[in-house]
Amino acid sequence: MKLAISVLAVLTAIIPQPFLAQSASGTLSADSKDNTSAVRHPVARIRHLPVASFPQLPEKIAEELLHRECSIPQTWQAHRPENVIHASLEAPGSDDWAVLCSVGDTVSLLVFFSSQHGSAQTLAQCREEERLQPHGVRGELGFNWGIDPATPAQVHQAQAGLAHRPPPVDHDALADSHIDQTTVYRFYRDGRWIVLDTP
Repeated sequence: MKLAISVLAVLTAIIPQPFLAQSASGTLSADSKDNTSAVRHPVARIRHLPVASFPQLPEKIAEELLHRECSIPQTWQAHRPENVIHASLEAPGSDDWAVLCSVGDTVSLLVFFSSQHGSAQTLAQCREEERLQPHGVRGELGFNWGIDPATPAQVHQAQAGLAHRPPPVDHDALADSHIDQTTVYRFYRDGRWIVLDTP
């Protein structure tokens, strides 16, 4: 009996107390502090696709994105490659593209007008962590920034609730969305980008 007590005393002296407590309970791992933190702060998961996932991109634009070392972030609800759009953003009939480009922890909204031969305008930029929102039963954090083309008819429909509804625009807008929250319509007019009025 004395020998058993002595062995226990030696083990207590050389093994950290938190480890003994966790082993005795059988419910916590050695990094239980980190696990507790993970419960308070859900894991963030952002899926990125390489530029090669968008073979429809014109060669000059793809080369510029590769030069910038872009990857394309996907929203948490994406079911197909997204956040690369083709539309008439500069004028009626123009052949333009917009892309969300992630480099490191920063994401930028880039627009390429066909008239500018592959050079990009940056319409917005932020850290990826600023575009995270909880979703699903576990509250996992996912990327919520999505872009889509908006035809004149779609823009006109979006403006239906305005007291003084403007006439339809004459070319596409860029729908810039926070998933399940808000959408703003960016529109190029008279040499500059504006945000169209919506309810």
